[in-house]
Amino acid sequence: MRVKTKRASIVAVAAALLLGACPVKAPNYDYTKEPNPTSAELVLGVGDELRINVWENPNLSTDVVIRADGTITMPLVGDLKAVGETPTALKNKIKAKVGDFVKLQGSEITVAVKSWKSYRFTVSGEVSRPGVFTNDQYVTVSDAVALAGGFTRFARRDEMVLMRRDPKSGVTHNIPLSYDLLASGQRPDMNIYILPGDSIYVP
Repeated sequence: MRVKTKRASIVAVAAALLLGACPVKAPNYDYTKEPNPTSAELVLGVGDELRINVWENPNLSTDVVIRADGTITMPLVGDLKAVGETPTALKNKIKAKVGDFVKLQGSEITVAVKSWKSYRFTVSGEVSRPGVFTNDQYVTVSDAVALAGGFTRFARRDEMVLMRRDPKSGVTHNIPLSYDLLASGQRPDMNIYILPGDSIYVP
């Protein structure tokens, strides 16, 4: 009985070593083509809270929230589309509209993001806390996994998929990810930034 037990243990250890020696196959994907959003001005979305200040015109200054229809409402100006705009682009749009009613005489208009609520992404599958997450700054793949509490013991870490929808075409494409290669430092290019609306699935 002891001989059989010892032999079974040896086989188990050998199998574990063999599996551990098998290299993880890297996905065939060019991660460098995915954008780095930290190098550009953020794009506004539904739920974002803004502070609009029109210098020397306190009656036009206001706090607004971008509504579900993508618009905001300003005194005198009325409704303006804000979704898809950067704060700078929205400022220029507001300045043009306000100029139709008031002589600005060089007055400065500022658009400040008080709360960035439109940055939401999903982590689902074999993670400890699957769900929809938000953050006050862009996160990477490894950050997103950490926010979801890490993997369960059943997770196939090297078969992760990030699903990303193209805002222009509406087409969703899948980005394959191998977490072990990423975490080991062998493939740091896989640690891409998560964009609003992205969804990570861990099988």
